[in-house]
Amino acid sequence: MHPAFSVILLTTLIGTGQGLFLALYTGQVYSLANLLPAQDGRGFYALGSMLSLGLLAAGLLASFFHLGHPERAWRAASQWRTSWLSREVVALPVFMLLVLAFAVVHFMGWTRPWVVVKGHVPVDASLVIGFLASVVAFLLYFFTAMIYASLRFLQEWHHWLTVMNYTLLGLASGFLLTAAFAAWLGIDLVVFYGTWGAIFTGAAAVTRGASLYRNARIRPKSSARTAIGVRHTQVQQRSQGFLGGSFNTREFFHGRSAATLQGVRTLFLVLVFVAPLLLLAAAYLLASPYLPIAAFAVQYVGLLAERWHFFAEARHPQNLYYQSMA
Repeated sequence: MHPAFSVILLTTLIGTGQGLFLALYTGQVYSLANLLPAQDGRGFYALGSMLSLGLLAAGLLASFFHLGHPERAWRAASQWRTSWLSREVVALPVFMLLVLAFAVVHFMGWTRPWVVVKGHVPVDASLVIGFLASVVAFLLYFFTAMIYASLRFLQEWHHWLTVMNYTLLGLASGFLLTAAFAAWLGIDLVVFYGTWGAIFTGAAAVTRGASLYRNARIRPKSSARTAIGVRHTQVQQRSQGFLGGSFNTREFFHGRSAATLQGVRTLFLVLVFVAPLLLLAAAYLLASPYLPIAAFAVQYVGLLAERWHFFAEARHPQNLYYQSMA
């Protein structure tokens, strides 16, 4: 498939934004359980939520560059009963509104408890809104991944590992960004968020490695024989039928060599999984406030390469005919 940079930005930006919010809410829940020190709502939770909202808005904006008629984008939500894309289109603005509400509640200090559970756990507006936003965040991961995992004819995508990879990579980048955010503010939560970011990065390395192993061994269900309905044992294509390119050759094939795919695969494996962990380890040893920021930056660049490879490695069945030209 042809990797559209707008979709690459969309999926990586909103995935990181979701992970950032989930990290913030995790920290709040930990502080309620007295496992972490309480943080200033306006300076940490509100500001962090606005950063998450900025990433989500940037991803949404990037998606418009992939549309032939952006003015009709609102129609994408009309098929939510049957389309995973429509469900994503509905879930994303709902999640953004909840993140905005979470930020406003903390910024305005509207955190007086509504009720205290068992005399120890105060339940306020931010806790309820954060819980609802967390549920929608995981649904959004699922909806986004299922846009691709539901396509049976693209065997590289049609697997539960696609859902796991989208979720775990989003969580990994989000928690690493929160560690970088804490380092930038000078808050002593870098180790907490960085450790969780490392755990999610390790888990994503396992699932993404499993998908690469699986995809390298997929046997296509179709062949040149089945494509044209001829049972002859030796079918060889000699001509495509026209000399110029077309929509099919541009949109369903990346046009890059196998060596390029191998190079991109090696690059994202290093940048997404190896380099961030090394930078985090160095940050812990040196107590550096800058290395966690570098760890996130390196991983996000790697995520761009990873998502490019995700699209490029999918072999569309139509390329049985067109790829000889492409």
